[in-house]
Amino acid sequence: MDEGGRQHEIFLELRQRLQSGLLILRNDVAHCSTEVKVSSGDSSLLIQTPRGLWRIELPPGVSVVQGSCQPTPAGNGGEGHHFRLRLKVDQQTEVRGSVIERLQVQRCYGFHCQACGACILEKRVFKRVLPLPSGNWNALVGEWCCHPDPFANRKLHPRAEDCLTGDTYFLLARDEDSDQTLTVKSDPAPDHTAANHSQDSEKPRPVHSTPVVSCKNCSATLGEALTRDVFKFYVTEVTETESDDCDTDKTVDRLEFVEKTLSARLVELSSAQSIFRFSIQTPTGKAAVLLWLLNTDTLVASFPESPVSGDGTLISLGDSNRADEHQSRRAVSAVKVLYLPCSLSSHQDLVSAWEKDISVHPLPLPQTTCQEVLQLLRASTSCLPPSLRCMNSYQVAFMRR
Repeated sequence: MDEGGRQHEIFLELRQRLQSGLLILRNDVAHCSTEVKVSSGDSSLLIQTPRGLWRIELPPGVSVVQGSCQPTPAGNGGEGHHFRLRLKVDQQTEVRGSVIERLQVQRCYGFHCQACGACILEKRVFKRVLPLPSGNWNALVGEWCCHPDPFANRKLHPRAEDCLTGDTYFLLARDEDSDQTLTVKSDPAPDHTAANHSQDSEKPRPVHSTPVVSCKNCSATLGEALTRDVFKFYVTEVTETESDDCDTDKTVDRLEFVEKTLSARLVELSSAQSIFRFSIQTPTGKAAVLLWLLNTDTLVASFPESPVSGDGTLISLGDSNRADEHQSRRAVSAVKVLYLPCSLSSHQDLVSAWEKDISVHPLPLPQTTCQEVLQLLRASTSCLPPSLRCMNSYQVAFMRR
């Protein structure tokens, strides 16, 4: 959602599975609920107020039941007017999966630095695309095996035409052209200790720095060099194209790319493994954000601050596109999450409980990306109506898919 520090004027949350929705209008948009008229247009929701007409475009197969929008007394008196409505869902919205799900054998791929768009690997054709075991598989082997771990000193590395996929990364073998596009160097500021997951040890364990793989064009960190011949690329740092060349003209906002990539992986992992609690961690295992996935069938739309004249009507900005942008929005697919920054000292007991819980799934990302995730979550929370911003000890956010 758009970044901002104030509740948006209009907020809409639709649940496709429940076929219901919540509409909240700020008090300065309409003084009372009787001034608001909500109707269902052609693949859209129309909201008429004294300030003007707002239009929310709905995806194909989703419509609002005419006359179902009713005011409710819920919410805090100063936050605005609440309305409940019913949906008719003929088909749920389909969303593109992550790169982990898209990679296939016998297809030609080019990989690019997400920061600058430079080609880093081209004409990669895989004979095998295989998933790696989950991040805590070593711990599970230790718990269940009655003999010494047979995999303790063995690493799963790709061959020349392999692609091994993890939860937030994929492993590729180095090729002869890598030196022209990638730089491998030691991390200048690694974490000296990793998070302690042991219940009977209070001493942090030392961490050995892994060489960092960077884009030679812009120096952005893309992943790590696990060995001299194996690279680990994070899905939040690279993009892929399916073609014989390495040309790309895609320019995507950085935070939007991180948001959609991470939300896609949350949905895929929860669907495949019935996992709903995640720990966003740095490569050394230091927890940065705790995430609890609530809903994956959500559609959201909101209108940020609109310029108004003295009589309270919307002002035209002169540019028809920008003027329409204030009155028309598209409802987009999103996931609803609860989150908790691990840096908050007031919640250390909760953070410690999550770290010791084996059902919490670790998701490693570069340290700067962990900070970006927290930034976009906080931006989403700040735009929500106050009654929706928190749940118990957790904060609430929506992440676009």
